[in-house]
Amino acid sequence: MSVATEICEPLAVLGGDVEVPLASGEKVGYAALDYAASAPALKRVWDDVAAYAPYYGSVHRGAGYLSQLSTDLFEQSRRTVADFLDLREGDQVVFTRATTDSLNLLAGAVPAGTEVFAFETEHHASLLPWRREGLTVSYLRAPRSHDEAVAALEEALLGASEGPKLFCVTGASNVTGELWPVKRLTEVAHRHGARVVLDAAQLAPHHRVSVRELDVDWVAFSGHKLYAPFGAGVLAGRSDWLDAAEPYLAGGGASRTVARELDGSVAVEWHTGPARHEAGSPNVIGAYAIASACRALDEAGFEELEARERALVAKLTEGLAAVPEVRVLNLFGEGSDRVGVVSFVVRGWNSSHFSAALSAEYGIGVRDGLFCAHPLVRTLLGGEEAAPSECGAPESSLPGERSLNAIRVSFGAGTPVEHVDRFLTAVRELVSDGAKWSYRNEGGRCVVDTQGQQR
Repeated sequence: MSVATEICEPLAVLGGDVEVPLASGEKVGYAALDYAASAPALKRVWDDVAAYAPYYGSVHRGAGYLSQLSTDLFEQSRRTVADFLDLREGDQVVFTRATTDSLNLLAGAVPAGTEVFAFETEHHASLLPWRREGLTVSYLRAPRSHDEAVAALEEALLGASEGPKLFCVTGASNVTGELWPVKRLTEVAHRHGARVVLDAAQLAPHHRVSVRELDVDWVAFSGHKLYAPFGAGVLAGRSDWLDAAEPYLAGGGASRTVARELDGSVAVEWHTGPARHEAGSPNVIGAYAIASACRALDEAGFEELEARERALVAKLTEGLAAVPEVRVLNLFGEGSDRVGVVSFVVRGWNSSHFSAALSAEYGIGVRDGLFCAHPLVRTLLGGEEAAPSECGAPESSLPGERSLNAIRVSFGAGTPVEHVDRFLTAVRELVSDGAKWSYRNEGGRCVVDTQGQQR
């Protein structure tokens, strides 16, 4: 039996029937293999949003039927997300714009004097928000195994002060797709009195996330990676630091009462709970879309979805391993468990050139660059320099540093087997035969030169 017949059907997503033009003028069905950046909307999510849209109204303060309906739907969405994450009693769900927004919100709520710990391998969204006045950040070197990661955190926390501490960790790397030992790291952190926030942006779309089981203090993720690309995200977990902090945004909804004082000043009493950090008119559509995606993934069954993805990952990595010129990037070794995210380089190719050829000649969408995780990608590439091409090697962001970049292919519950097969065929053909068209640099990007001659 072939691998393709063993893999169950994908979930229905929007864009599955979209055709895109090739450099040749032909059209081909688009192979979306950039899920790690933004996943397509599940058709179920789109249908739910479309059914609700005519009833859309402002939430929480309206007396009209549509406002009350929207308020009920918004708060029910919060409960759906809480169930999806298996939150503990007393935990809260705050709706944000995305993972980046969630972690910046939490960074603003961390008590002054807190020491924050994060591995340099984090996405910039979980690497950078802690660099603010009143906080001390310790960046830990990239570990090369789960055991090394646990030992490094243990050592760092042994040398920490007696004050509040926070450890930020990703669940699955947005560069390599590798799973991190979140539960083990959390046990170490809690043993030393540190709280833990989990960046689940790449984990939640692929694996069940149980806050209760992992015992993390907070979790953050984005709707647009969870098949709900409508501009919303989630920060969920403990309420004490959030309730004690100044509101993330000052304005209506966050304030319980506002009064003019005799001296002309304004006194404010802020809400506690999620409302404290959801000032303004919230993104009801985005929240409802996230809840719809949570229900859809639960109903599809994570065990089946994970099994399907493991088969696709095996197909992809085995196919790439058969091409000697391809080097897959790994932090924890070739056999490490990963979600559907794989980054690689191709000997003799500039990654931007290779990605452009995949798009222009095969209708395949991937990503190239440093993936908002510059320290990690530079560590994985070491001293490897990006190969020159007719497009020109991309500029390094650091003066005097050689140019580095990689290619990332990513997929999920909506990816057909054919897209992975087409990608592997394209890789083999480009490596053996080269690109069929000429390419040029346009605004720093490598693009096909349709005015030129086909090779």
